[in-house]
Amino acid sequence: MQAGTLFIVATPIGNLDDFTPRAVQILQEVDLVAAEDTRHSKPLLEKFAITTPLRSYHDFSSQAATQRLIDVLCSGQSIALISDAGTPLISDPGYRLVREVRNAGIAVLPVPGASALTAALSVSGLATDRFTFEGFLPAKAGTRQNALKNLAQETRTLVFYESPHRIRATVTDMCELFGSAREIFVGRELTKMFETHFLGTLEAALGWLDSDANNQRGEFVLVVQGCAPEELQDQSLASALTLVKGLRGEVSMKRAVALASELTGVRKNTLYQAALEEESGY
Repeated sequence: MQAGTLFIVATPIGNLDDFTPRAVQILQEVDLVAAEDTRHSKPLLEKFAITTPLRSYHDFSSQAATQRLIDVLCSGQSIALISDAGTPLISDPGYRLVREVRNAGIAVLPVPGASALTAALSVSGLATDRFTFEGFLPAKAGTRQNALKNLAQETRTLVFYESPHRIRATVTDMCELFGSAREIFVGRELTKMFETHFLGTLEAALGWLDSDANNQRGEFVLVVQGCAPEELQDQSLASALTLVKGLRGEVSMKRAVALASELTGVRKNTLYQAALEEESGY
C-alpha cells in the first residue's frame, strides 16, 4: 500500500483573504487536519467549508500521538499540519513530526502562504540579503539579556517575535545591549485591522511605544539592524583594551598588547596606540 502525504499548510496570520485557494483545497481533500489548537482552527475551517476531521497536535504531544499520525499516513491517508497562524514550524510545533515522517520514507510537501517573518522583512526597509531568525526571546530578564549579549556583534539583520507583555522590556534591553542608535522595524498586528509599523532607532522605538498604550498591544515582529562593521571594530577594540588593562599588572605593555591582539584579532599598532592613550588619560 502506498503511503499518504503530509502537507505543511500555511494559514492566514490575520487577514483571511491571505488564505490561498490551494491551501483551502488541500485542507478539504486530505483525510485529517492536525492543528496546534483545534479550538482556534475550527472557526477558520468552518468559514471555508472545510469539514475534514480535526485532531490536536502540538509541541507537548506525546511520542504516541506522533506515531498515530505516522500510522495514518502509512495506511495510505494524507494529513495536513497547520498552526494557529502562518507557516507551521516557523516558531511553531511540527519539527519532530516532519523529521519522523521523513525517516519513515513518507512524502512531506509544503503549501506556502502567509508568514509573519517574511511579511515583516519585506516591508522593514532594513537589509534582507542576510538575516537570522531568533523567534521568541527568553521570558526571564537575565536569560533574555544574555541571549541579546550573544547577538550584539551579529552583522546579519536580526528578526524576533515578541508578545505584548514583554515588548517594552525587550526593546529596552536591546537599546542597552545593542546601542540606542541601532535601527529597528516594529511590525505590530501584521495584516490585521490595527496593523502598525515603526522604523527608527531603538531609542526612538521606546518613545514610540510609550506614546500610545495601543502601541504595546497585539503581536509583534521586530526586525533589528545588524552590527555595522565600524561598530564591530569599536566593540572589538573595547574588548581588547579591557584585556590589556587586566594583563598590565603582570606583564609589560608590549606583551599585554601582543596577547590581547592575538586573542581578539585587533591590530597590534591600533591597540598599542589606544592603550597608551588610555593609560595616559587621553
